[in-house]
Amino acid sequence: MASLKLTAPSSQWIAGERPLCQRRCVLKAPSRRVAAGLIRAGSYTDELVQTAKSIASPGRGILAIDESNATCGKRLASIGLENTETNRQAYRQLLLTTPSLGEYISGAILFEETLYQSTTDGKKFVDCLREEKIMPGIKVDKGLVPLPGSNNESWCQGLDGLASRCAEYYKQGARFAKWRTVVSIPCGPSALAVKEAAWGLARYAAIAQDNGLVPIVEPEILLDGDHPIERTLEVAEKVWAEVFYYLAENNVVFEGILLKPSMVTPGAEHKARASPETIAKYTLKMLNRRVPPAVPGIMFLSGGQSEMEATLNLNAMNQGPNPWHVSFSYARALQNSVLKTWQGRPENVEAAQKALLVRAKANSLAQLGRYSAEGERDEAKAGMFQKGYTY
Repeated sequence: MASLKLTAPSSQWIAGERPLCQRRCVLKAPSRRVAAGLIRAGSYTDELVQTAKSIASPGRGILAIDESNATCGKRLASIGLENTETNRQAYRQLLLTTPSLGEYISGAILFEETLYQSTTDGKKFVDCLREEKIMPGIKVDKGLVPLPGSNNESWCQGLDGLASRCAEYYKQGARFAKWRTVVSIPCGPSALAVKEAAWGLARYAAIAQDNGLVPIVEPEILLDGDHPIERTLEVAEKVWAEVFYYLAENNVVFEGILLKPSMVTPGAEHKARASPETIAKYTLKMLNRRVPPAVPGIMFLSGGQSEMEATLNLNAMNQGPNPWHVSFSYARALQNSVLKTWQGRPENVEAAQKALLVRAKANSLAQLGRYSAEGERDEAKAGMFQKGYTY
């Protein structure tokens, strides 16, 4: 029998090379396209579009505090605190009850534990966010595991039971979701790893939309490596071509998603540094070549850049008009100064919250293309790249 072939935007693949998730079924699902050509996401379509627009609003971005308990424990250990639920709750309360945070932050990605937690006064964290007009989001993937048959690469698990989890998260107040998978340039990346990442993201996005959650699509291209910026551009274009091919195959509503890409930079160990203007040039080139204007928002990850570096690069990308809202979804690049200021001491909470507002305002200005690094403290200039970093 002749081998089965399907042409994707960036490559051809045969049946024996299908992504792991796709090998279980070869039947094409019935199309959900309506007569006008709009792809539907069940009864939630209008809400999804409105949620995505709200998050992608001028001068605002996303605070990512969805670190697993283990990773949050590493953050706490850096200031001498034990990894206990009480300490995790105290730190997240500091972040989520920061006065006027909603002026600069439109969404907050939470870990499952945090979604169900409350302040020490008994107020749900979700309600704290709503009062600031910040959309609550939720990390829904189950982490990275080795990908058999690959070049020491990973794939992201969590599709099993995802629909029921998303439905429960929606009831709890979440309105958007995040699924992070990674691509490693030093490891290839192999065609298998790229297709598996793209297929997993597409299945997740379709399931999230069917349950009322705007999916953040995040194929992180890791900073690890000594490759030049041109190689990062090449890989990023390949990855995003695959991602959008499979998003379309899964009938995902583009107007109801958000992207969380890596910026196109040289590898962290490359001998030459790139300026913010160069990073902006290559990143916007990639986005214009691969991302439809129907997508409402591009919310960049910081990926281990220093706080100031991530802000400068974002500012450079907003010096002219873009077809999408170009903003931030930062974790370390918003939290680093906060942790160092807090040090786990109750008397430092107010100062730590002010440190968060400083970083949030800086990135708000960068989203508007009006940021200046003048007056930045030395802590904001410290790089945070960790080789082989995991959540």
